[in-house]
Amino acid sequence: MSDTTPLAPMQRSPLHDEHHALGASFTGFAGWQMPVRYSSDLAEHAAVRTAAGLFDLSHMAEIAVSGPDVGAFLDYALAGTLSTLPLLKAKYSLLLDAEGGIIDDLIVYASAEAEYLVVANAGNRAAVVEALAERQAGFDVQLVDLTEHTALIAVQGPSARAILEATEGLQTRDDLSLGRTLDSLGYYAAMGMAWADGAVFVARTGYTGEDGFELYVDNADAASLWRAILAAGQPHGLVPCGLAARDTLRLEAGMPLYGHELSRDILPVQAGLGRVVATTKPRFVGMSAVEAGPASDARVLVGLRTEGRRAPRADYPVFAGETEVGVITSGALSPTLGYPIAMAFVHPDHQAPGTVLDVDVRGTRVPATVVALPFYRKEA
Repeated sequence: MSDTTPLAPMQRSPLHDEHHALGASFTGFAGWQMPVRYSSDLAEHAAVRTAAGLFDLSHMAEIAVSGPDVGAFLDYALAGTLSTLPLLKAKYSLLLDAEGGIIDDLIVYASAEAEYLVVANAGNRAAVVEALAERQAGFDVQLVDLTEHTALIAVQGPSARAILEATEGLQTRDDLSLGRTLDSLGYYAAMGMAWADGAVFVARTGYTGEDGFELYVDNADAASLWRAILAAGQPHGLVPCGLAARDTLRLEAGMPLYGHELSRDILPVQAGLGRVVATTKPRFVGMSAVEAGPASDARVLVGLRTEGRRAPRADYPVFAGETEVGVITSGALSPTLGYPIAMAFVHPDHQAPGTVLDVDVRGTRVPATVVALPFYRKEA
């Protein structure tokens, strides 16, 4: 008997028609139909490094958490200390399970008095909402999933600020900005701005290794804002960018991707994220497992630079001599650097920069040298 249960239709971004009009190619990602590229992966990647790129990230999940106990609740629910986060500042954090494994990595904003905005990965939306709801007991807080009503647009690259400043109709909201302007807005800080008849929450954050801004806006206003930014960016070399360029950009910047470098089977310290965990807190979910630490032979995340032009890909094995000592999690031929790069989990005996290993690239052993992350840093 065959299974005739219909597949759930993929969700579409509120900007779907804009992408279609621009000739985007689409791909399924975490239940969403999203643009993978508009022109070429290399051209879009290069635009972000030299000018600016415009991304639709509306598949990301947004959860508002508010109430009298919100600071204490987030300190308990997440690995970091959020209660001391200043208003309109952001923090990278982790949501752990009881065994210390990573349910998701998050950006958390102190968006208003006694209110935070938690931004989760699209594929982990349900898991994050469920975990936060389970940890809600005993705290006077409210959770509201805003994902279905919120569009997220990112402008990334050295010209990002100039483009937003030139975007006609995008205005600072004095009641939400705390006196900040786009020019004075610091990294991992946010401010309120006005667009059309509504508000847009603008943060100086991103996932590319470049300067840039992420704009949270109501679905109804997303298309007009997208078009206005594109128009303002044309003299600056702005191009729309898809998920393919976003992936190579984040890899060069050494930023982990959930499902590749992060999972429930990985403790934060293994992924180089021990600094994200506030072990001085009196309690948080996963604390005992984090304090116990991984096994002495647990693999750790490293960067690799390989020889030749053939890039290692996820799941390719890594060898020291004839002994398999690790596995590639992400890899690509770096458009910026011009040589193959990868991230891999390897046995801790082989994590020191300068260590020479081999990657099995479809039956051929390719030399690989351990290097410090990130592979690329933007110029100051």
